[in-house]
Amino acid sequence: MSSQDLSTLISRAERVLAQLEAWLPPAPPPVNWDCVAFRWRTNGTRGWLEGVSHVATIQPDDLHHIERQKSIIERNTRHFLAGKPANNVLMTGARGTGKSSLVKAMLAKFADQGLRLIEVDKSDLGDLGYIIDLISKRPEHFIIFSDDLSFEEGEAGYKALKSVLDGSLASPGDNVLIYATSNRRHLMPEYMKENLSTSTSADGEIHPGEAVEEKVSLSERFGLWLSFYPFKQDDYLDIVYYWLGALGCPAEHIESSRTEALQWALERGSRSGRVARQFARDWTARHV
Repeated sequence: MSSQDLSTLISRAERVLAQLEAWLPPAPPPVNWDCVAFRWRTNGTRGWLEGVSHVATIQPDDLHHIERQKSIIERNTRHFLAGKPANNVLMTGARGTGKSSLVKAMLAKFADQGLRLIEVDKSDLGDLGYIIDLISKRPEHFIIFSDDLSFEEGEAGYKALKSVLDGSLASPGDNVLIYATSNRRHLMPEYMKENLSTSTSADGEIHPGEAVEEKVSLSERFGLWLSFYPFKQDDYLDIVYYWLGALGCPAEHIESSRTEALQWALERGSRSGRVARQFARDWTARHV
């Protein structure tokens, strides 16, 4: 092959490579380990930890009327950071009652002690093994957080989460815990037909009770279950008054907010901490 033929071949190869690079996703950026919170991002088959520049923090003292749940998760997190045995946590119950806020509050309280938070969407739970491999040698302690967790039949993340919690041959390591929130206690839908001991249909499962056990087994792999309940009216109003004061609303305006605060909750069909804070923001904006 002449030098001219070789040059032509190299030129063509470079053009082909340039076209391929245009179709390939960019290489993931390096992890900024100086961040205290991360999101797991994916692009095609690639995944990476993206540092969160502005963390939506909330302090434990901002959360009211969930003292028992707060004390339990704080104790578990302290044990985790101290290198003592600690449990994965599943928080279930009424919406807007502080489940995800409680996880963020732990980050705010313990970030200076080496606690880090990684938010993983339900659709990306199949990557848990890769995430754990990435952080297993780090000196920090990581909470992998999945919010509003629930599964339908056949979802891949179900098996991955179940394996990481308890069942895989590989240990997730001493610097990783999983905190999850859900409106479902058992994380998967259950059906009346599954309560039958036998099935009369030709294609029915012979042992439907085992299907129920399979669905319940995931939530049982969390060592701690914390339940959250709707707030009573007085508790809801107490949270409203707290946030009004925190937002700088004068005392006389706080006292006159009661009726509208109750109407606000009635319109939304919920007396929750989230609804109370949303009302306080609206009321303060209109009166301060």
